[in-house]
Amino acid sequence: MIEISESASDKIKEMLAAEEGQGLFLRVGVKEGGCSGFSYGMGFDDEQKAEDQELDVNGVKVIVDNESAKYLRGLEIDWKEGAMGGGFTIHNPNATVTCGCGSSFRTAKDAGKPAAAGEC
Repeated sequence: MIEISESASDKIKEMLAAEEGQGLFLRVGVKEGGCSGFSYGMGFDDEQKAEDQELDVNGVKVIVDNESAKYLRGLEIDWKEGAMGGGFTIHNPNATVTCGCGSSFRTAKDAGKPAAAGEC
């Protein structure tokens, strides 16, 4: 369902190791908002719900809630280094429209609820 590049999984493992909490995993999801209608959420969590889907991607425990899963099939997460530092990039084959900042999208079937102008 989700692919994480080797460089991104290495960075996630490094960040998890720096956290003090035990049993943390990567939660990836989607919520309504952003300039295009939906925005990505990605962060560490330690609470897993019964309806969550659990994945092991390159040795990283990834949790996706059922509602988000339909928007994230085929999602690719990568880590890119640049002159100004590094950052995660997301490629979503389900997105038909994305915003300039890359954190917001909509699909051919669902537009979500775009945020007010200037709230990307």
